[in-house]
Amino acid sequence: MTATSRAVRTDLTTLDVATLQQSLAAGEVSAVEVTRAHLDRIAADDGRLGSYLHVDPEAALASAAEVDRVRSAGGELGPLAGVPIALKDVVVTEGVPTTSGSKILDGWRPPYDATVAARLKAAGTVLLGKTNMDEFAMGSSTENSAYRATRNPWDLDRIPGGSSGGSSAAVAGHLAPWAIGTDTGGSIRQPAALTGLVGHKPTYGGVSRYGLIAFSSSLDQAGPMARTVLDAALLHEAIGGHDPRDSTSIDAPVPGLVAAARDGARGDLSGLKVGVVTELGGEGHREGYGAGVLERVAEAVALLTELGAAVRPVSCPSFDLALAAYYLIAPSEASSNLARFDGVRFGLRVGDDGSHDLDEVMALTREQGFGAEVKRRIILGTYALSSGYYEAYYGQAQKVRTLITREFSAAYADVDVLVSPTSPTVAWPIGARVDDPIAMYAADLCTLPASLAGVPAISVPCGLSEGLPVGLQVMAPALADDRCYRVAAALEAAQDAARGHRLLDELSTAAGAA
Repeated sequence: MTATSRAVRTDLTTLDVATLQQSLAAGEVSAVEVTRAHLDRIAADDGRLGSYLHVDPEAALASAAEVDRVRSAGGELGPLAGVPIALKDVVVTEGVPTTSGSKILDGWRPPYDATVAARLKAAGTVLLGKTNMDEFAMGSSTENSAYRATRNPWDLDRIPGGSSGGSSAAVAGHLAPWAIGTDTGGSIRQPAALTGLVGHKPTYGGVSRYGLIAFSSSLDQAGPMARTVLDAALLHEAIGGHDPRDSTSIDAPVPGLVAAARDGARGDLSGLKVGVVTELGGEGHREGYGAGVLERVAEAVALLTELGAAVRPVSCPSFDLALAAYYLIAPSEASSNLARFDGVRFGLRVGDDGSHDLDEVMALTREQGFGAEVKRRIILGTYALSSGYYEAYYGQAQKVRTLITREFSAAYADVDVLVSPTSPTVAWPIGARVDDPIAMYAADLCTLPASLAGVPAISVPCGLSEGLPVGLQVMAPALADDRCYRVAAALEAAQDAARGHRLLDELSTAAGAA
């Protein structure tokens, strides 16, 4: 066994995907070994974290064994063959329980794969399981799951963000090397920031929505959550691209995301123009933002300057209206999308004892099957769409959305990317905002504008505040996802280098004292 092989086998759950990919291809480690290491970690730690809703060890090991068999026989394999993955439980997966975090879909096993799931199978990944989430992706803390709350690996008394909190906790806790999340108003980026991960929301239409259980059809996007920028780019390239089964899918090639990440890691941002969004934590807009969060973000922006970027403030006044607009548009679309869950076609069915008519069965099923937050948003959306109120609420919100999109376009005429905090605060204690929906919704202040405009945005770790992770958000024009990866990789590399220098200084000081 080589030194590299011995190192690889030390703890397979701590390795980044790029390293795992190389080790698997070189035969230094088997897919079964990698999968078993993660399954052992899940068995040991997920009782405390609550990151998974469904894990099937036998199926995962069988899938991994098949990869090893094909590899040993010299057969053709996908580019990610043998790398384990976790899927947010909103991704429809053939034969695997898929609940969207709701009791109304308890026990449902879909007869088909979402495009995202199908592409990951084709790439050779091994499914570890389905991750916990806020019910129907409605939440910012993963406390709205119908099954259990998920905890933050950095502090088990704090939330991991939401709605993709199960995915973020699994990756941050080393229960998966990477995971798929979905982002409607920030549900990839915000949990990534709160757990110290990289999370990217693709350009709307850049990743197929076919087979994602819909919350808000004009906003939902699947994307990667990983521990490094390069890993996120690898995963994004695997799932991205046109899909004729999704009418909103963009018929254009995926930009070179992996190449952009590798280019950014060289640390040269000369000529790049960066706009710091005033309305997202800038002067006069700091209420609700943690002081430590703003300090870490300012340090990250200073690093971008050191790497050659030209930085200046950019004002986007309509961003202040994004929260109000989103919480009219998204619930309105949800009230339509969730009408399909009626207790007749699939999932939970209550009152089917012959004593209730069909309307009563539907009402009883929805009463017991939907949680409080889902009911709140359905009611809000139905009201906003109702006769006499449509133009006053939903119509006005769509006008605000147009203004936000125009302000992005105007900003990108002068700068290449925009940056801001990803979340106004670090992860808060479990239960702290459960009874205050407005405070919960405010967690998405920074992520909502990019969602409403459909532009790509990435969260990359930029330090700690109160001992907890802080994320920097990088936003780019539509279809310029590669810019997000380039800037994020440059910042990641610069921070890694800075940490290395600090460690050397500490070691040198300690040696001198001795």
